[in-house]
Amino acid sequence: MLPFDPTPIISAITVFILPAIFAITFHEAAHGFVAHKLGDDTAWRMGRVTFNPLRHIDLFGTIVIPLVLILTAGIPFGYAKPVPVNFNQLRHPRTDMIWVALAGPVTNIILAIVSALLLYIVPFVPEAGARWLQAALQGSINLNIVLAVFNMLPLPPLDGGRVAVGILPDALAFRLAGMERYGLVLIVGLLILMPMLGQRLGMDLDVFGYLVGIPSAYAKYGILWLTGHV
Repeated sequence: MLPFDPTPIISAITVFILPAIFAITFHEAAHGFVAHKLGDDTAWRMGRVTFNPLRHIDLFGTIVIPLVLILTAGIPFGYAKPVPVNFNQLRHPRTDMIWVALAGPVTNIILAIVSALLLYIVPFVPEAGARWLQAALQGSINLNIVLAVFNMLPLPPLDGGRVAVGILPDALAFRLAGMERYGLVLIVGLLILMPMLGQRLGMDLDVFGYLVGIPSAYAKYGILWLTGHV
């Protein structure tokens, strides 16, 4: 007999992990699927257009970084293995790149809407499972919205950065595209290190809260209104 009941811990972990797996898997598969439809079969040939989460998990970005940040700073930040896209193989590289980039965030918004609609079945689920299901669906709504908003920040290599490169004039687009090699460092600095520095200095430097948190709150209200919850 176990010295303690692990059920609450397992329940709490799965409430976060399962929505995260669905959100990441569908997000990345959507990129590859749209790229395939628009002429680039790179991700398709590599088996990345799949709902198998193991094909999209990056050991460092999906597991190690989020775990370290959650334990040290309470910030759930990480990334999946990027879906390979050869933009030169797209039929209309400049415009098709925008649709490929938008596919991920749009899929997350759709998942958030579906999760909100599924909340209506919670009253028909036995009480023991209803609490878990409600928490998981609410977590799915929050996570998918944050993932969509975060990825639409206009910084390469985020999806919003690729959209911006696709719509900006050439001179600005080339400069923005050239920032991709420093993109991850810049994102970590702005969204994670700045708030930590602000806490030490007694200043409000929560860039993540302003750029992601506030838009996410409005997006969540919009989805809950759309699905009849408010």
